[in-house]
Amino acid sequence: MNLNDPRELAGLLEAFLLASGKPQSLERLAELFEEAERPEPAVFKAALEHLRDSCAGRAFELKEVASGYRLQVREHYAPWVGRLWEERPQRYSRAMLETLALIAYRQPITRGEIEDVRGVAVNSHITKTLLEREWIRVVGYRDVPGRPAMFATTKAFLDHFNLKSLDELPPLAALRELEPEPVLAFDEEAPVPEALQARADLAGEAPEAREETSFGSLLAELDAMEQGLKTDFDDLSEPDLDSSAVASEIAEEQELPRD
Repeated sequence: MNLNDPRELAGLLEAFLLASGKPQSLERLAELFEEAERPEPAVFKAALEHLRDSCAGRAFELKEVASGYRLQVREHYAPWVGRLWEERPQRYSRAMLETLALIAYRQPITRGEIEDVRGVAVNSHITKTLLEREWIRVVGYRDVPGRPAMFATTKAFLDHFNLKSLDELPPLAALRELEPEPVLAFDEEAPVPEALQARADLAGEAPEAREETSFGSLLAELDAMEQGLKTDFDDLSEPDLDSSAVASEIAEEQELPRD
């Protein structure tokens, strides 16, 4: 095999991505070759472009997300492919989607600030679930009394919602247009609209068989008032994510009423 030929290298990269079952960065793919046989970066990029083009008209596509490249089923086929799994995907409550949306668009944000916008207390189960799924992380502590934890999204969040970076989040005005007449119910038990829940269910399918749902579709009911908020947080230092520290910050806010 001539590894310096982008066409031949594309087939090998396709095999790597199919076998891995998760996104692979360009650096990680390069590490799979012995130094003497490793193609140049330009050849890698040409091979990936050839692989992307070769997926045209097929049931799957090459997609670049935050963690790297992956092969995934096209969204068009997801409703049928999802029938392969008898277990119903996890359902997302309106409260969880609203909380995740606020973190995504207003990060870094504290639990108290989320509660100010939503008008109700954030159930501790919601932040715990988002932390366990590794969709959010603690990036620091606000310099105010109580030093509440500040939350931001992760690469796993971007991967799950088919995004390469936060810059790909749709403008909030565009989200508003997806649902012309949204029903804003902040009750924790309020039912999620059927169309919105269907899109959320699609995001919960097994990764091997789904096209990741766009974040814009899931957050169609966000209010347009949140426009122009910061989405670049490279200046934030990495925090100590010790679980006891996170639990301590959450415990300090237990005086708030819970849903």
